[in-house]
Amino acid sequence: MYMPIPSWSELRRSRKAEVTMLIIFTIWLLLILVAPLSLPRGSVQDLSGKVGGIDSGEQIDSMNPLAWVMYTIGDMYCHQIPERSLFLNDNQMPFCSRDLGIFIGLVAGMLLAVLLDIRISILLFLLTLVPMGIDGSLQLLTDYESSNMLRLMTGLIAGAGVSLIMSRLARQVLDVYDENSESARS
Repeated sequence: MYMPIPSWSELRRSRKAEVTMLIIFTIWLLLILVAPLSLPRGSVQDLSGKVGGIDSGEQIDSMNPLAWVMYTIGDMYCHQIPERSLFLNDNQMPFCSRDLGIFIGLVAGMLLAVLLDIRISILLFLLTLVPMGIDGSLQLLTDYESSNMLRLMTGLIAGAGVSLIMSRLARQVLDVYDENSESARS
């Protein structure tokens, strides 16, 4: 059964917001993935530092503009511990594996919201944060050391939950706005 794809002007405001968020999340993820590929193989190995400051400025300053932006943002907002990061092109990624999982989850969750019209409850959203919370807390408070795959997966689950709840909120706010606008015109 053929279903015509509606034009942009025919879409509800909430659907436009979801598609816009999906595009933004996808571009962000692609920039993160392209940054280590745009640098010479094996040129970024240890960006360890603290969140909230620039710790690897000397190493980052010699990078091309795209990589410079992505690695600078990563340096400010992520610990970038090499053992907790993935490597692409033998270069450490700008963000740790958990953050990368969150960014992948943002794309995956919004894609599900757009394509399958999935809606989640607040309780289910909170449950998507539990695996990451448990894994991160255990690492912080005990000798437990998580694997990068587990960090990636717990981040992905949390990121998908965030996207799905953002979709729900967009629908609740913007669809009500559309309904009020239509009833005012009648």
